[in-house]
Amino acid sequence: MNTLPTGKLPPGLLDELLDKYTGSNDPRTLVGPRVGEDAAVIDFGDSLLVAKTDPITFASDEIGYYAIHVSANDVATMGATPKWYLPTVLIPPGTDVPTITSIFESIHEAAEVIGVSICGGHTEITGGIDRTIISGQMLGEVTRDALVTSDGLKVGDRILLTKGLGIEGTSILARELGNELDSYGISRETVQRAAAFLRDPGISVLPEARIACEVCLPHAMHDPTEGGVATALRELATASNVGLAVYEDALFTSEETRTLCQALSVDPLGLISSGALLIGLSEDDVNRVRTALETAGINSEIIARVEIPSFGLRVGRGTDWSDLPTFARDEIARIFDES
Repeated sequence: MNTLPTGKLPPGLLDELLDKYTGSNDPRTLVGPRVGEDAAVIDFGDSLLVAKTDPITFASDEIGYYAIHVSANDVATMGATPKWYLPTVLIPPGTDVPTITSIFESIHEAAEVIGVSICGGHTEITGGIDRTIISGQMLGEVTRDALVTSDGLKVGDRILLTKGLGIEGTSILARELGNELDSYGISRETVQRAAAFLRDPGISVLPEARIACEVCLPHAMHDPTEGGVATALRELATASNVGLAVYEDALFTSEETRTLCQALSVDPLGLISSGALLIGLSEDDVNRVRTALETAGINSEIIARVEIPSFGLRVGRGTDWSDLPTFARDEIARIFDES
């Protein structure tokens, strides 16, 4: 039997399954399931409904906070405003009431901060799992002329990366493996700072998505989750049928991310990176968006140029280029499996 590792399905397999078993005969489905697209879009007349379902499986600490922001990010990358959330909360047997209460509090507090209403959902104690899993549906809305999709990149466009590689992965590693990291020579202060990445710089991309859409209409936006920035770039390129020249020198990380990644032999390019945003822009719009982001205190770098499809997906500098690495699963899934 051909078994698969923990994490996302391989893009080729997923693309094949989506082509064969999904789709809609409803003409109101404007964006359906496809590799590289963050959410579905349904025509509701003057407004478009943007819908996204996302599970939280790696994190156990503050899982409600992760659940809200990870799904809200995917709605925001479509240029939409997240409005309503329906969580399905699956809880392992033996969980006490205070723990369940803390999960509900975490969901409520995170939703309240970004103006999202909890409008439904489902909760149950269920066997077959060893940790709580939240899989929620986030709904948002956007006007037709403000919709951003992942398939709009054009040759010559530039791709911005905000905040840096591995933000969410850094926080999860510090929170889930904190007691083990001292054996790698990582200071308690570094672990504490890394754990705080959940909120600072934070795993939400709502501010930068909003800023980009206020300055111009981005050609594409994408939220790099499982598989990190490398996988997200590959998904963007697939959606738009383009090549990418990724500037190795422009890829940036925090000191905390570098420290954890070096100690654990993790490649930050393949580390789950919620909190970063990839923004595809025309060359004319890049500086205006970067200036607006900088004014808001959000770091960004131009990390890639969009090329013709035959260029492929390559990373390098000067005349030294190689294929963009492929990650069969997120680096954090690999670390957890090995642990």
